[in-house]
Amino acid sequence: MFDVIVAGGWLMLPIMICSLFVVAIGAERYWSLNPAKVAPKTLLAQVWSWIKNNQLDGTKIRELKQSSPLGRILAAGLSNSKHGREVMKDSIQEAAGQVIHELERYMTPLGTIAAIAPLLGLLGTVIGMIKVFTAIMLQGTGNTGVLAGGISEALITTAAGMTVAIPAIILQRYFLRRIDTLVVTMEEEASKLVDALHSDRRVDIKNN
Repeated sequence: MFDVIVAGGWLMLPIMICSLFVVAIGAERYWSLNPAKVAPKTLLAQVWSWIKNNQLDGTKIRELKQSSPLGRILAAGLSNSKHGREVMKDSIQEAAGQVIHELERYMTPLGTIAAIAPLLGLLGTVIGMIKVFTAIMLQGTGNTGVLAGGISEALITTAAGMTVAIPAIILQRYFLRRIDTLVVTMEEEASKLVDALHSDRRVDIKNN
């Protein structure tokens, strides 16, 4: 493996760095976007239990805010629930915007790596072919070692760039889909809380 990396030339270094970033971001986002951590299924039922039992106070709201991203959204709404439905909804939307921004962390760098890794490989291909044609111009076609080295460098960097880019694209799509699912779940939970506090119709809040 090391010989292959060396044969690819100096452009293998940024490509390898990109691969390390893909692995690190993938592991971090997989851990951070765990649905059980972002939007616990029983959280809304717990909040509703506090409300019904008159246990909701500043301490509970702070505890809720620190518990999870969904808890942060619900806490923002509860903090302004006495000011009416629209104020409560505005508070929830503002908190949700901040939470979504945090959930999308590292998605742009991941997409950037997916875009530049093939370009780095293509650049390596161009450099390798330049070496091949330079060798042909200076030495003719008799020096097969130089020709093979240039062609090898061109092919290795192209393959390496695509090997990094393909997983990066897959991971980005996967995490964006997971984020969309989490956002929908949090919107539903927040809407249930708003309706339960500021609506005449009965809202069913239970453990899922």
